[in-house]
Amino acid sequence: MVKIRFFIIDVNYQVVGREPHILLWGITDRGERVVVRETRFRPYFYILPRENANLDKLIERIRRLQNPKSPIIRLDVVEKKYYGRPRKVIKLTTLIPDQVPKYRDEIKKLPEVEACLEADIRFYMRYIIDYGLQPCSWHEAEVEEVRKTPGFRVDKEYRLVGYIKPVEMVQRPKLKILAFDIEVYNPLGNPVAVRDPVIIISTVNSEGERRQFIAKDRDDREVLRSFVNYVLEYDPDIIVGYNSNRFDWPYLVDRGKYVGVRISVARNGGEPAQSVHGHISIVGRANVDLYDFAEEIPEVKVKTLENVADYLGVMPKDKRVIIHWTEIPEYWDNPGKRPIFLKYAMQDAESTYGLAEKFLPFAMQLSSLTGLTLDQVGAASVGYRVEWFLMREAYKANELIPNRVERAYETYRGAIVLEPKRGIHENVAVLDFSSMYPNIMIKYNVGPDTYVKEYENIPDSECWIAPEVKHKFRKNPPGFFKRVLTMLITLRKEVRKLMKNYPPDSPEYRLYDERQKALKILANAMYGYMGWTGARWYCKPAAEAVTAWGRETIRKAIAIAKELGLEVIYGDTDSL
Repeated sequence: MVKIRFFIIDVNYQVVGREPHILLWGITDRGERVVVRETRFRPYFYILPRENANLDKLIERIRRLQNPKSPIIRLDVVEKKYYGRPRKVIKLTTLIPDQVPKYRDEIKKLPEVEACLEADIRFYMRYIIDYGLQPCSWHEAEVEEVRKTPGFRVDKEYRLVGYIKPVEMVQRPKLKILAFDIEVYNPLGNPVAVRDPVIIISTVNSEGERRQFIAKDRDDREVLRSFVNYVLEYDPDIIVGYNSNRFDWPYLVDRGKYVGVRISVARNGGEPAQSVHGHISIVGRANVDLYDFAEEIPEVKVKTLENVADYLGVMPKDKRVIIHWTEIPEYWDNPGKRPIFLKYAMQDAESTYGLAEKFLPFAMQLSSLTGLTLDQVGAASVGYRVEWFLMREAYKANELIPNRVERAYETYRGAIVLEPKRGIHENVAVLDFSSMYPNIMIKYNVGPDTYVKEYENIPDSECWIAPEVKHKFRKNPPGFFKRVLTMLITLRKEVRKLMKNYPPDSPEYRLYDERQKALKILANAMYGYMGWTGARWYCKPAAEAVTAWGRETIRKAIAIAKELGLEVIYGDTDSL
């Protein structure tokens, strides 16, 4: 047995025989590309009995549902909390991950069962949650080296035999990053994979090397083969594109099938494949579509690669070639224009790499905090990012994770927005409430688990009552959301203090700066998450109450300003 330190890039699982294996792909502190195989972890979920259920009889009924494809390994009665209330639940552990939903669907039909919980958590995400792993961070593990699996493109393969835990190391490994962009010959309009060839693939890597794979006439077989061989030769840890989840990768795979070229660029020998959140997964590598992060820049209305690169100072629009996609056939077919087209294609790849330098540091911190791997965290909505963070914290707090339920969209009244007074104004001061909504949630203990339902007989003296909407929340004990938000805000303050110990151009400063930004985004999104109908912890009254307290705060601030003889010329949400 040896100890290794490695930086996790990707996580997936495979079933070997009748045994599920978690695969942790990463880089050691010696620069070796490795995969660490966990063979001991088993899938499980929780069964919430009704209050009057006989647990012994229920366990016997569950045993009779045994599925020989995936036997029930254990049935344990455990103490958990559900929306803050203590509950006894049955933990069912089985063997094969994809049999978990089948057990759930049978067991939830039993009359003694109130709900089956946490059966919809993907197996490898379950492992990340339970062991507190942090993608895009360093970990220490007790392992033994094993024979490398045929087809795996790594330096070494290990089997986990002891513990695995995150460790704090500021310096990231030297990651190999590859940016790419494809151009398709499309004389008949929108590209169609069975008709239109890939005529150029342009790449830029983290060593500054630029390459273009160019079709001879319109035969793209060699373009695809050369690109695949180059990816395998360079062996990037991160592959970045712009709109690549929606266009480049699906097109390459479909075109490859048509012309007989496998796009086998994954570290397990496989092809890119669509995964959760709609992103493309390339096993063992992080595939990042930078368009997902560009979507979060409200100042750029039309989010073309050229516009975003120009806005972020990566490549000014007046310094680059711009060709509309409908003009591609003309530039390709005209020998005099083709060099301009090749320059345009390379500038797309260069712009993509430049955007990666802007977006990846923040994306890595968000990945580490939420537990979503780097290829998932960009594609996931803000709500899902918050949710996965909450799921990690729920596990630590022994809280059961609610199921996701399909709900109709519901609206609720939002913040105050005052119409600005026209004109040019002098002697203007701005009053901004720092983290208004998170602080309201903390002060008034707002959350799904503290919300007092109409049928609950709790005295008003023991509750906070929201203005206007009159929703009630228990004053004690501190709710799950209050504890999580307090932790986020405290942690952000600590990180901002750490930043002051380093010069702004140091790697430590940049890392802590991106971390505090990620912490701020998660904290500020928490209230909106409760009002999102797709949320596991959905609670419309809680979201309504937060905005009601926010409106009251702004109104009080306006009244105080007027008492002081100040004129309010504009107000929006949390500032005047």
